[in-house]
Amino acid sequence: MTTEFSLAPELARDCIEVADWPLCKVLLMNDSQYPWFILVPRQAGLKESIDLSEQDQLVLMQESAKLSLLLKDVFNPDKLNVAALGNMVPQLHIHHIARFKSDAAWPAPVWGKFTAKPYTQGQIELLKQNFV
Repeated sequence: MTTEFSLAPELARDCIEVADWPLCKVLLMNDSQYPWFILVPRQAGLKESIDLSEQDQLVLMQESAKLSLLLKDVFNPDKLNVAALGNMVPQLHIHHIARFKSDAAWPAPVWGKFTAKPYTQGQIELLKQNFV
């Protein structure tokens, strides 16, 4: 019996779907305090990047680099934070966060630092144009 891909409930609750790239779903964390995107390979049962085939591992790295370059070009951050931290959400997902010395949490991690400030629909549509 094969299981179909579905987004972890926590990611579905906290994120906005932005695009589908060849391997990954591109998500936007619904917190306008930080440009925070997440790549999720659209394959069922993945917990670690090593669970992907070697070819898909390469595609994941290419898509991560593509997203990082887009974040750098669109936002011109002081630093990019890229990490796969799946302790609370075991589904394989990679965070890409554009950080600024002026952001609310700098230099601390963004997780749980402040209450999220959701994006407006206009902001979401504008961001989607850059990441399709």
